[in-house]
Amino acid sequence: MSIIDYLDERIGRGTVHITLIDPMKQSPEVAGRLALTAQEVGSDLILVTGLGGLTQRDLLDTTLTIREKISIPLVYSPTGAEALSFSFDAIFFSSLLNSKNTNFVCGGQSKVAIVLKRMEIETLSVGYVIVEPGMKMVDLAKVEPVPRDNYWLAASYAVGAELFGMDYVYFEAGTSAAQPIPAGMIRAVKKEISIPLIVGGGIRTAIDARRVRQAGADVVVTGTIIENAGYRERLRSILSALKD
Repeated sequence: MSIIDYLDERIGRGTVHITLIDPMKQSPEVAGRLALTAQEVGSDLILVTGLGGLTQRDLLDTTLTIREKISIPLVYSPTGAEALSFSFDAIFFSSLLNSKNTNFVCGGQSKVAIVLKRMEIETLSVGYVIVEPGMKMVDLAKVEPVPRDNYWLAASYAVGAELFGMDYVYFEAGTSAAQPIPAGMIRAVKKEISIPLIVGGGIRTAIDARRVRQAGADVVVTGTIIENAGYRERLRSILSALKD
């Protein structure tokens, strides 16, 4: 089964949960343990990505270690062409729609597009949108983040992604954001699109997860919570809020 079919099937049954792992934040061995824990408590997919400085060695070592631990899909979301691996089940081929740096909109992607096609790697096209505060991505990618109260602009970006023919639209408040994207914004976006909506950033508790789910998110991404002690129970409570 393709990853897009896998996700569609899971979305048909309820909210999907993705655990995000950044290879730069822990050793490959720790990344493998985190991925295994995520699978054990019910996460549907592991997404590997790095904001910057990711080396080919870091990526390959982390990928191999995670692969040995899990049976759920493993997907990669590259931020450029600096580090690539073909050991993933699929690639999130993302375009950062509200970046002023064309390298994040389409330039970096074009550098690897032919390689991905020739290697017959499954690619899932994703329209990526940063919402305030945006955290590191604002400076890194020269992003103009969507204001938290501008639901019209958020919905406009989402519809644009759909009209471009993208498979998903992904709204992100930023790694370590203090709070999730507003429920009202999620509802406004979901009302205007027919493609699945992915939401991430600032989701740390079961209450956060439930609000995002009830607002209409098809897929919820969490990452920061697995970087701290006691992450198993916190992740379990978030999965319970999403799946119950």
